[in-house]
Amino acid sequence: MKTRFILPQVIPQAYKPFIDLDKLLADTELDKIQKEMIKIRTSQINGCAYCLNVHTKDALKYGERPERLHVLSAWREATNWFSEKDQAILQLTEEVTLISQHGVKDETFDKAVELFGEVTTAQIILSIVAMNAWNRLGVAFGKQPE
Repeated sequence: MKTRFILPQVIPQAYKPFIDLDKLLADTELDKIQKEMIKIRTSQINGCAYCLNVHTKDALKYGERPERLHVLSAWREATNWFSEKDQAILQLTEEVTLISQHGVKDETFDKAVELFGEVTTAQIILSIVAMNAWNRLGVAFGKQPE
């Protein structure tokens, strides 16, 4: 991939709304590993190598087991390693990220509300939307892992 320009050098305030959303989402009932799981799974789907590199390192730093990271893209085949809440987060992450394919199923949404309540479910969805935005910026501007 050829070198692309750096967005904040062209539009200095471009990242501000995304950073503000991240700050808003910093205080949720989700633990750090669950937050990173959203970021990693979203980045796997979107093919954002930069974000995958950052967030797998962060997940490990927060105590995530490497084995879970190795199978995260195939979590349905390793449900014994992912709690019911983890599975609900991953299902919602996939459906929101791939929203143009089938939308978000009522069953998926209702399960999240049952497990997390309305406020945390809203925070989960906003976290997924935020990560999708970061991925799209990373991929569009050719951000490479460091």
